[in-house]
Amino acid sequence: MNFEDLSDQQILDIANPIMDNLMDASTRIDHENHVRDFTNRMKEIVTKDYLQKVCEHYQFEKGYFYQRELVAVFKRPNSAVIVWKQTFTKAKGDFVAEMVLVKVDGKYLCDHVMVF
Repeated sequence: MNFEDLSDQQILDIANPIMDNLMDASTRIDHENHVRDFTNRMKEIVTKDYLQKVCEHYQFEKGYFYQRELVAVFKRPNSAVIVWKQTFTKAKGDFVAEMVLVKVDGKYLCDHVMVF
């Protein structure tokens, strides 16, 4: 599988539902659903306690995820990086949402995600 062979739209059709779920589960602080599309490497990092702390912190400081707008899709043979402009309900200004999409055993998974 070579991500360079996929169009930006094909990648977004895969990535957007994953990111939507991540943000929704993060808002609800629902660990099981949040890590649903994570690689094993990511699941080891994002424990239930870790997610709880991170979500409580950003929700207190920034509010909840609001609008997300595509900035760019970067393709590599074995992954794609998707970058969005992200806003929050409380914090003013634009933030960056980023996800690394990979394919493992025939399933598309998130191997890195960050909002900063």
